[in-house]
Amino acid sequence: MTAAPDTAPARPGGLPLPARPIAFALFCLALTLIVTAAALPAAAMRPPDWMVLPMADWINVTFAFVHEDLGLTVLTRAFADLVAGLLDITDNLLAGGRGGLGLPQIPWAAMAISGFMLGYGLKDWKLGALAGGTFTWLAVFGQWQWGMETLALIAVAAPLSVVLGFLLGWAAWRRPWVEAMLMPLLNIAQSLPHFAYLIPVVVFFGVGDHAGAIATVIFATPPMIRLTVLGLRRVAPEVVESGKMSGATRWQLMRYVRVPTARAEMLVGVNQVIMQCLAMVVIASFIGAPGLGYKLLQYLQGLKIGKAVEIGISVVLIAVMLDRLSRAWAELQPVHHERGTPWWKRNRLLLVWLGLMAAVAAASGLHDWVAEIPRRKAASTAFLWDPIVDWLAVEAYPYTNALRGWLLIHILIPLRDAYLAAPWTAVLALVAGIGWNVGGARSAAVCAGFVLFVAVSGWWDRAMITAYMVSVAVALAVAIGLPLGIWMARSERSARRMLLICDTFQTFPSFIYLIPVIMLFGVNDVAAIGAVVIYGAVPVIRYTIEGLLGVPPALKEAVDMSGGTRRQRLWSLELPMALPHMMVGLNQTVMFSLFMVIIAAFIGTQDLGQEMMRALSSNDVGKGLVLGLCVAFIGLMVDHLANTWAAKRRRALGLG
Repeated sequence: MTAAPDTAPARPGGLPLPARPIAFALFCLALTLIVTAAALPAAAMRPPDWMVLPMADWINVTFAFVHEDLGLTVLTRAFADLVAGLLDITDNLLAGGRGGLGLPQIPWAAMAISGFMLGYGLKDWKLGALAGGTFTWLAVFGQWQWGMETLALIAVAAPLSVVLGFLLGWAAWRRPWVEAMLMPLLNIAQSLPHFAYLIPVVVFFGVGDHAGAIATVIFATPPMIRLTVLGLRRVAPEVVESGKMSGATRWQLMRYVRVPTARAEMLVGVNQVIMQCLAMVVIASFIGAPGLGYKLLQYLQGLKIGKAVEIGISVVLIAVMLDRLSRAWAELQPVHHERGTPWWKRNRLLLVWLGLMAAVAAASGLHDWVAEIPRRKAASTAFLWDPIVDWLAVEAYPYTNALRGWLLIHILIPLRDAYLAAPWTAVLALVAGIGWNVGGARSAAVCAGFVLFVAVSGWWDRAMITAYMVSVAVALAVAIGLPLGIWMARSERSARRMLLICDTFQTFPSFIYLIPVIMLFGVNDVAAIGAVVIYGAVPVIRYTIEGLLGVPPALKEAVDMSGGTRRQRLWSLELPMALPHMMVGLNQTVMFSLFMVIIAAFIGTQDLGQEMMRALSSNDVGKGLVLGLCVAFIGLMVDHLANTWAAKRRRALGLG
């Protein structure tokens, strides 16, 4: 008995039929339900009331029981006190507040010089200039206090996330049952929007910088867990056997063999933790976390776009600096000096740094500006941005307003109405059919389960608006990113340059993308979708370039020697070979778009994100988590379909 073919016969008109008859039947059912929507009963159009489960109430009751009846308040307060104490120390040293150790604030000049020396020691003078220049920018432009408050939060949250992630990753590596329990939770956790983390934290820990740090720790830990498991699994058995033959104990094997061998993966995890911390610290301003994120939120709420741009530049500089420093640390190879090398030669950079610190300490007594530049004397770039904003608001308004109106009237509103008019039963049948066609009965059941959760949650219409915004944004991101990625991949030099740009853009916290679209379109759906498109196009460009560059040169030469043109080589070889890798980029684009749509609720949407912000303002844990799970399950459904299809495609191409 032979297996069903992956490809389907073509019908007379040239359109292929689905590979599986059941999938075809489900597609026909979905089409029938849509066409006959006017004659369908109300229960087939929208999930009936009897079907909606009070999940939010159940979650609230559970949280109340855990928080109050089980006495978890004692533990949460103890942990909050620990985090607050650590914040006292870092805030004291960096921002000069709260007197955690009773030490004076570190002068900005000392931080700038330390940043330069650290970058130079990890890589080269360019990285040193970036690090030192970032601290100098914050000081010169009067943002030192806010910038140091942000770094103080990261300095507490990142180490806690790394330690917690390492311990949980080690446990998952040691015990399969721990991994089996953790991995589904990590999948959901990494698909939840940022705001979903804030609501339970507010209930358990209140508001303030300590709550922001705790939310950041929870959000940033999952990538460290995954990369710890990956790193420990990649340790070659020969390396472990060598350690055992040397008489190493289990602890010594972990400390001196496994962890050093897995160093590269773990340091990539540290990089991811730091970037996640910075992204969440900005979002945590909604629950009172101080720093640049809080000021950015204030300026955006007041539509002070010039000031917001200035704060945005600072956030971007910090993001790029932390990303480059942590990457350089991950790539740095240990230096082994010859036996007998003098101590001062082995530690020349340390001695230079100590000398410069002594010079800064001496100079601080001569002039106060060496320690801190007064904010009233600080420079500002707002005078550069305000005229641009005014010009966009006055001169460019007729054009941007016309474009916004045309998009809303002719594209966005009709699409939104179409999504809202679709019967929920038709959506269920369509998604199940796609799942069956991609991965068989299992994929159909998984996808149908995700859709059913949204249906019984009571947030169907809001979820459809979210799906409409994400699908429009993803379509535009692909329409922009795919041709650009193909074009840039034609030259390896331009490809590397574009990949560097993509890396830089991916370090930007998501709030930054709201600034240019507000400048152009104001506060509406067009601005929200514009921000999502900018944020979501980066993975499409990146993975298109990487996929095309990954096509074996021998295959390209074979096509060329056969007389194929450049276009024929692209369509017949490169794109089919790169497609599985490009699907990973599409998957990331969908996830990025979901996250950004929720954040874009800040500038006026009517989707799940707006309701999530309302849940945050009312401390409604149940509602917030149900909304977050709706977003997560939409993302996990796309993730499942994309990964299943890509795996089948790789097997078909013989790529494993």
